Amino acid sequence: MLRKILFPAILLVLFLNQASIKAQEAAKPADAPAKAAEPAKEAPPAEAPKAEEPAAAAPAAENTAPAAAPASTSSKDESLLVWIYKAEGIFFFPQLLMSIMLVAMIVLYAMQVSRKEFLPLDLVDSMDNLTKEKKFQEAYDTVKNNNSLAARLVTAGIVRLQTSGGQYEQAVEAMQEIGEDEGMKFDHRLSYLAMLANIATMVGLLGTVWGMVAAFMVIAQSDTSPKPSELATGVSQALVTTVWGLLQAIPAIIGHTVMKNRISRMMLETGIVAERMLSRFQSLSKSSKSSAATVTTSGASQAT
Repeated sequence: MLRKILFPAILLVLFLNQASIKAQEAAKPADAPAKAAEPAKEAPPAEAPKAEEPAAAAPAAENTAPAAAPASTSSKDESLLVWIYKAEGIFFFPQLLMSIMLVAMIVLYAMQVSRKEFLPLDLVDSMDNLTKEKKFQEAYDTVKNNNSLAARLVTAGIVRLQTSGGQYEQAVEAMQEIGEDEGMKFDHRLSYLAMLANIATMVGLLGTVWGMVAAFMVIAQSDTSPKPSELATGVSQALVTTVWGLLQAIPAIIGHTVMKNRISRMMLETGIVAERMLSRFQSLSKSSKSSAATVTTSGASQAT
């Protein structure tokens, strides 16, 4: 145990010793010029008044050098968002608002287009099990208390079966009406996303034209050729607004296309499964009609 402690300690002492030796050797050349400069101070200068003028100019140069440093550091420390705000001008807040709306709409529509909202698998499994066990009342209560699209379709079909006296075609028509209504609602919601994509493109194009007009106005109002820094304001506004508008329009178009295709596929699948569920209640209506017919015929025969 003592060896394990002493060995690292000895190595540390040797390392510090070598470091101190190297530091002393590095300090020796710096002392030599200082000693060589001492004799020069004893000798009086030949022209003392003239040598004072550069010495007076040196502090002035030192005073001007720090003045330029804060400007460069402030330009480097400027954040990207502040630079975009200065470049866009009046287009910054409209495009910022559209960006927030775009993200919110894509997230909201993605949640609404999920399978849970259209055709939850647990609902399909429970309906299959209940109808196979002839528990039609429990199956009806299950779809009635569910908020998915498939449950609403099956509920509308069952209600129409009961009110129409077991007419299966009318029940299917009721389901189709609910499906068309829901499909129109989804189309209306997605139309706002497509509109936002078009507006973002138009705002970017407007910023492009606005910035180029501002750059050409600088050229027209100046008697001489303007500086590049004077033209950079309008050109940067034109380019930044165009880039931001495209960054908004491209995700909006992609999201609109993907969600529209997903809605079409989910609507078709939901309609097929809902009609299959409704067909099992059709057998119940037929059996009830046949039982009612037998009751009426038996009553008529007893009466005769």
